[in-house]
Amino acid sequence: MVDSAPESSPVPPGAPAIVLRPLGWGSPLRWLRAGWRDFLHAPLIGLFYGACFMVMGWALMKVFEHAPAYTLALSAGFLLMGPFLCLGLYRTSQRLERGEKPDFGDSLLAWDTRTSQLTIFGFVLLVLEMLWGRATLVVFAVSFDGMPDFKGSLRALLEPENIGFITAWASVGAVFAGLIYAISVVSIPMILHRQTDAITAGLTSLRLVLTQTAVMLWWGALIAVLVLLAMLPWFAGLLVVGPVLGHASWHAYRDAVAD
Repeated sequence: MVDSAPESSPVPPGAPAIVLRPLGWGSPLRWLRAGWRDFLHAPLIGLFYGACFMVMGWALMKVFEHAPAYTLALSAGFLLMGPFLCLGLYRTSQRLERGEKPDFGDSLLAWDTRTSQLTIFGFVLLVLEMLWGRATLVVFAVSFDGMPDFKGSLRALLEPENIGFITAWASVGAVFAGLIYAISVVSIPMILHRQTDAITAGLTSLRLVLTQTAVMLWWGALIAVLVLLAMLPWFAGLLVVGPVLGHASWHAYRDAVAD
């Protein structure tokens, strides 16, 4: 791993384009191992953020239990916004990479040095989440005579006669999920690590996904499977899976984007 550059060093005028390193099929598994290692080095910090993920999952289900369209879209969107919510975990991995002792207070204030750019990127994600929720609401509205309740919407996903609804709902979700993943997979740790703007970070993330699509799809599939399994026991698995994936996402950025 290459030593991290000082966060305060400005990018000189006329600097070369950001270089992406080639990745292999084993890279995502290596990121997960590194994420687990970081979690073991700072378990209390990791468990705190894991508990935040778990509690937010509970709150999301409670608030939107009577609005199934928004629940289904925002549940997926909440998990896809993980890189933005894991700033404290990125900072912890950054300090471990430098051989420094992780600090809980420092992880809580990780956003403070890059507030403006993180706000811009967060706003972009928020807009995409709102569009996703609205598009899913339209799919529900045109597929049913009135909005089903939460249990009814889950049953609808399992009934073969609703194949049209299932296809439309899955297609809408795939488009928005893919777009959010593509622009955010390495952008938030990149903004935290170096003096770059939100647009450059988002475009770099998109370029990584477009140029190394197979590996990044493999990484996205790993994230989706692990998160789905973590959600099954009432989001309890996020207590550990959430921070491990957060740390692993930092290592994905450090492995993929050259200094």
